[in-house]
Amino acid sequence: MDMMDDMKRKAEELEQTLEMQLNLVKSESGDWFKVGGAVLIGGLVSYALVRMVQKKKTRKTVKVLRALEKEGLLDDDIKNKLTHNSRSGFLSRFGPLLLPIILAYGKDMLMNSLEKSKLEEIDEATQN
Repeated sequence: MDMMDDMKRKAEELEQTLEMQLNLVKSESGDWFKVGGAVLIGGLVSYALVRMVQKKKTRKTVKVLRALEKEGLLDDDIKNKLTHNSRSGFLSRFGPLLLPIILAYGKDMLMNSLEKSKLEEIDEATQN
């Protein structure tokens, strides 16, 4: 009988361990889902902002071109200068340098928060 009781106790412990692991996986997958959603929303917002700024610049350029054309001051050289970017901007020079640094920092922050939440869940599970 001792052997049967021992086996039943071990089976219950294994079931409890499995249940705790499943709950942990569920909570972690929820965290990843939230992070993915936040990244997706951030990407969509930044895309929309870039599109708005580009449209605004295009509208201003078109207005200036129309005004110069009405005045008779528009020639090919001026049109070329207004419609083509002659030099690169600040972000185009430093963007490729800063992007990996920003991504690494974000990854570290995400991993730290996930590790912290995992440790808290393990502590809570061991206390119960």
